[in-house]
Amino acid sequence: MTAESTVIKAPGEPSPERSGGAGGRARDGGRRRSDGMVLNVFSHGFLAVWALLIVLPLVWLALGSFKTDSQIGASALGWPSNWHFDAFGRAWDKGIGGYFGHTLIVMAFSVPLTMLLGSMAAYVLARYPFRGNRIIYYFFVSGAMFPVFLALVPLFFMVKRLDMLNTYQGLILVYIAYSMPFTVFFMHSFFRTLPTAVYEAAVIDGASDTRIFFQVMLPMAKPGLISVGIFNVLGQWNQYILPSVLMQPQSGSDPERYMLTQGLIQLQYQMGYETDLPVLFAGVTIAMIPMLVVYLSFQRQIQAGLTSATLK
Repeated sequence: MTAESTVIKAPGEPSPERSGGAGGRARDGGRRRSDGMVLNVFSHGFLAVWALLIVLPLVWLALGSFKTDSQIGASALGWPSNWHFDAFGRAWDKGIGGYFGHTLIVMAFSVPLTMLLGSMAAYVLARYPFRGNRIIYYFFVSGAMFPVFLALVPLFFMVKRLDMLNTYQGLILVYIAYSMPFTVFFMHSFFRTLPTAVYEAAVIDGASDTRIFFQVMLPMAKPGLISVGIFNVLGQWNQYILPSVLMQPQSGSDPERYMLTQGLIQLQYQMGYETDLPVLFAGVTIAMIPMLVVYLSFQRQIQAGLTSATLK
């Protein structure tokens, strides 16, 4: 016969099972907090390394434009002993100013037209159900997955048949077509998150579809427009392969209308066997400054647009 021991506990004292369960939960909570701290340290460390990999080359380029060839040869990573600003003037005189102007002319039309046409297409696909809606949407999305390299040859002959090689309007149309898939994809998801009650109120007030889009829906989608607009500006400003194929002089009398990315390559060709690295560094710095200004000016709007499009 086995005698069972009985445990007498005071009133209000937790049972051993409950006590062990609370301790287990405490240990689990501490383990999760420890894992979260390790993950935060790893993620912040990775972001810090990534930031250094991006910032250091930009700083190196900017500092190189204030040096001389002898200073760059002596210490490429060192701080300039004497600050020289004449490299910017030489780079501007060698054609960077003209290439800068050509790029601004093209983007002054390509970016607004891309935003307007892309927003209109995305709004219709997001808010108006009709037969073939998803087919057209997936057609736009597939364009973002299609490498531009595969379309260079037919694109060249198409633009040539339209007699638009080495013309601003030809490159503007190509830039619009190149940027439309991502613009439609991004704005489609943004327009779908806008409240339907506002649209219905505008319809009850008798507003037309055009007025609803331009005066109601488009202002509400301003964060998304700013975000995708900055992406389009960066993508078109840094585009090299399309201008290299479409913006080449077709005859001796045809003027050069090189874009800024082409101009940097031309600047390197013009140096030949001469060593004038500060001019090349200055040209890259001139091309880099506008994009840094645009991004830093609209950084909060970009983050707000991406966050709202994700959370909604």
